[in-house]
Amino acid sequence: MANADNDRRIDYVEFLTGDIARAKAFYASAFGWKFTDYGPEYAGFNDGRLDGGFMAGEPKPGGPLVILFASDLAATQRAVEDAGGTIVREPFAFPGGRRFHFTDPDGYELAVWGDPS
Repeated sequence: MANADNDRRIDYVEFLTGDIARAKAFYASAFGWKFTDYGPEYAGFNDGRLDGGFMAGEPKPGGPLVILFASDLAATQRAVEDAGGTIVREPFAFPGGRRFHFTDPDGYELAVWGDPS
């Protein structure tokens, strides 16, 4: 039975990737995500709050922007860069705080936001 509190909320995020091992290494290093392998062509992930997956296939950058939260924006930016991500929009202020955009090794653009302090 589905949880009514989750009605109309993001439930799962799935990325196509040309290299599942590389995607897992990047997200584990940059964000500490945990993984469950379901064979050579699929790995599920959990970021501590949300589940998703990596499916083998040709990456299709674009689509909705996935935004992650970080309590320390600068440290998270360094972690993304150290893991091999590319910053495509330096940190900037917006009404809710500050954020930056990056691309992962498959070319997906994501963003990370944090409080302005």
